[in-house]
Amino acid sequence: MSKSKKTPIFKYGIEITKPFSKTMYDHNEICARQMRFNIKDAWHNEAIKFMGDDEWPTEGKIVEIQSYVCAVGYGEGFTINEVERDFYSELDNMPNWQLHEVYSYMSFKNSMVPRTRFMMVGFDWQKHDYSFCTEPDLSPIARMHQQMNDIPGFEGTSEALNNIHVRITEEVKEIRKENKW
Repeated sequence: MSKSKKTPIFKYGIEITKPFSKTMYDHNEICARQMRFNIKDAWHNEAIKFMGDDEWPTEGKIVEIQSYVCAVGYGEGFTINEVERDFYSELDNMPNWQLHEVYSYMSFKNSMVPRTRFMMVGFDWQKHDYSFCTEPDLSPIARMHQQMNDIPGFEGTSEALNNIHVRITEEVKEIRKENKW
């Protein structure tokens, strides 16, 4: 019995694949930059109310923002600067799947962060749709690929370049293996 091919799923003009395609990674990186900026902005709007050497509060919006990003909570004995250093480290090193979930919760909960133009793609779960665009909207990455394919003589260029990259990588591995580099 032959397997039937699944119908491709597209979001924002990007085909959703497992494993993720380069286009999906590129789109998600653009989204991640915007999401990190929005979370840092929410943090700054609260942190400005304190001095850096002030003791970390036990309640308030800044504590709530910190609780979404950091794996641990903070209590007495910590300063704003100490928590802020950990907050930035956690946020900057957070993987995209986790950022996707955290942002969804923060957007849902009292609109701690604004909705974004696009959501990340390829992840199966989120608290709610945190984008404000409609399905026909194209991701800038998808639009770039579409525009490259619309140029006469460049049809399929992005896919061709990706295939060339894969072939070159394989050839370099073979050369290294033969020369024992």
